Amino acid sequence: MTSSCPSLPALLAATLTSSSLLCVVPTESATTAPVDVIVRSQDVRPLPGGLDTILMINDNNPELIKNDGILLSTFPNGGEASIPVCLNGRFDLFSHHVYAGDIKAGPKSTLWLALLAAPLENRPVTITMLEGSTSLSRATQPGQTEAPFLPLPSIVRENTEVIASGPGSRVAGDLLAGRQAAELTPQSWIMQPGALTQLLLLPIPIAGLDPLLNGRNLQLRLHSSDPVAVAILAAHSNGDNPPNNRALQILLGKGKLSVKEHQPTPRGSWGKLIYSRVSGVQIGSRWQANITDPGSTVLNAPTVPISWPISSLERATLATGQVQTSKLKSFYPGTAWAAHGNYGVEYDIEMPLRNNGTKSVTVQLSLDSPLKGNTDTSSLWFRSDRTGPVMFRGPLQIRGLDAIDGSPLGHQIVHLVLHQGQQGPSLGRVNLKPGEQKQVRVRFIYPADATPPQVLTVQPVEQPLAHQR
Repeated sequence: MTSSCPSLPALLAATLTSSSLLCVVPTESATTAPVDVIVRSQDVRPLPGGLDTILMINDNNPELIKNDGILLSTFPNGGEASIPVCLNGRFDLFSHHVYAGDIKAGPKSTLWLALLAAPLENRPVTITMLEGSTSLSRATQPGQTEAPFLPLPSIVRENTEVIASGPGSRVAGDLLAGRQAAELTPQSWIMQPGALTQLLLLPIPIAGLDPLLNGRNLQLRLHSSDPVAVAILAAHSNGDNPPNNRALQILLGKGKLSVKEHQPTPRGSWGKLIYSRVSGVQIGSRWQANITDPGSTVLNAPTVPISWPISSLERATLATGQVQTSKLKSFYPGTAWAAHGNYGVEYDIEMPLRNNGTKSVTVQLSLDSPLKGNTDTSSLWFRSDRTGPVMFRGPLQIRGLDAIDGSPLGHQIVHLVLHQGQQGPSLGRVNLKPGEQKQVRVRFIYPADATPPQVLTVQPVEQPLAHQR
């Protein structure tokens, strides 16, 4: 038998006495492509599968933090600063923020992100970090994990060195490869009832940077032995000294939210849609798909390109009508009403490719970033140049593909940088003899700083004509 869950004020009293989506998109209503657009005739199909039901804390509003306060709290009875959600068993966390300094604190100030937790029932709880990583945009001291926004080529295959452009890209790659940032210790925490436990305290420093701007991405996969509440706080300090536990407890007890940004367009409104950024708890952290032809157990090697949307969202489904966006179990008023973009969500896609024909065929795989606006599923639109903004920067883990010479590429991680309207580079090929079947697997975590949607594409490789004597 357990006692009733303590309120936030009671919990704090006991403790103290004992011691990045703003997007504006048009509707999918265009009827003809602009003259400088390439129209690729093909099939566009909804992505099979769906999201799981694992809860994910999504902490991305505000992206630019301007003042101390509570970024997100699931503690009960916390007033406007609380979105009470019981976290128990498996749950994930995605946090992405930027700091540009503070006039009062000066150019050597540091913003600290604190992750606090406490049991919701009258017994000890163990939280275990199953996987996780974090990265700054730019490090200011030795030992800090960083990933500057490097101007990388469209495709780079990762060998021994980590390839990343931006902290969201770095953290996604770490999770795919099973790496963990050195800043994330210990692996588990034992929390006592009636007490707050500091799980993490991570800096976003700006001292010595030009411009005074830095960001941090944090993603965790966690497990709690019993129900817990979690809070993420933002607190400034002048220099490198972090706020102490008592200061963080007082900040949480005040119940003051850090100022949110970007009011969303109300759901169902006409005209332009401002998605805004997310501050809430979403339902779903992994999308698992097995791509086959309708009514079949295999995907027959296509004779025309076939694409499946990735991270499609309202008014941006590429004419499929499929909205992959995670629903929110709870969120703050004035922030996004769905987890637009599915940032931090893992996509795990299997493709049983088969050649049912009588001749050998070769297909290739790519991730593309088409233009929005097509009104049917018989084509996608692309730009004829590569001068548009970057829409995707992040890693993919792939198995089952071959190089141009037919040699197997094996288990590979490739980093992609895709511009608006870009047909992505070939990730590799699949050579299929008549009746042959091969399995392809693609895994990636939709990275922060990307703009959805993209498409995963399989298309035939044109075979050279036989040389005639």
